[in-house]
Amino acid sequence: MRTRLSRPHAPRSALAAAVAAAATLAVLALPQQAGAAESSPVGFGAGTTGGGSASAVTVSTLSAFKSAVTGNTAKVISLSGQVDVGSNTTVLGVGSSSGFTGGGLRLKNVSNVVVRNLQISKAVGTDAITVQGSTKVWIDHNSLSSDRDHGKDYYDGLLDVSHASDYVTVSWNTFKDHYKGSLFGHSDNNASEDTGHLRVTYHHNWFNNVNSRIPSLRFGTGHFYDNYVVGAETAVHSRMGAQMLVENNVFRGTSVAVTTNRDSKQDGYANLRGNDLGGAATEVSQTGSFTSPPYSYTAEAASGVASSVTAGAGTGKI
Repeated sequence: MRTRLSRPHAPRSALAAAVAAAATLAVLALPQQAGAAESSPVGFGAGTTGGGSASAVTVSTLSAFKSAVTGNTAKVISLSGQVDVGSNTTVLGVGSSSGFTGGGLRLKNVSNVVVRNLQISKAVGTDAITVQGSTKVWIDHNSLSSDRDHGKDYYDGLLDVSHASDYVTVSWNTFKDHYKGSLFGHSDNNASEDTGHLRVTYHHNWFNNVNSRIPSLRFGTGHFYDNYVVGAETAVHSRMGAQMLVENNVFRGTSVAVTTNRDSKQDGYANLRGNDLGGAATEVSQTGSFTSPPYSYTAEAASGVASSVTAGAGTGKI
């Protein structure tokens, strides 16, 4: 499928009507570009294939798109409104501007889903991307944003993952102009469901003018490497016993790069190595035991991160 569904910014009260509306269709073939993009995820999300090599199907309305993503048979969908995505699905934006405004995607109780090359902005009343109770998820080369012209609770998260979701990789995305960036684990009171899950790898993402939750992780295990963080108040936040390895990242204009002791009933754990803090403080109350991820990866030195991430992250780079 090669589809771009777009709609204007919708106020909260009009969101349902906007999501149900028909959308315009733009078709564009995008050749594979050389560069840093992986053809498969590195990290905890390894093995995620989505729809694999299934034949693409073209649709021209949002209702047709919603029908196309339903169910668990293998399928490849290039999209753009919050719609539920079924298992074994690749949602792939075409070109550098495929996507939508005012809504988002939801992955609920599914597995093996890839979301790539989408611009999702100003999602009102929902996250840009919501993942609940799902496993094997790859979020790659998307551009997620809102604005900071409203209060911090006007928008929700850009990427929020909860309810024992597991084996997730978040790579080569841009997160821009937002307050609460990316939350893993929605509540301090959800230990019985989340403990032993919420394993996530973030690498080569660009967080630009995002205030906090870069990411915030409860209960789980997180590997945060080769990311570029600019203009944050608090960036990496490990809480409620979460284990985080924070490796070879670059922080600029950031007050607190890593914290383990804020806002929750229990502190988290963090190990730091090879980071360029750029003058940012760290608040690590507990050093963690997670020092060696159970997968192969290559972390570039922090000295090259800003250049490679600003050149390679976001839409139109795959």
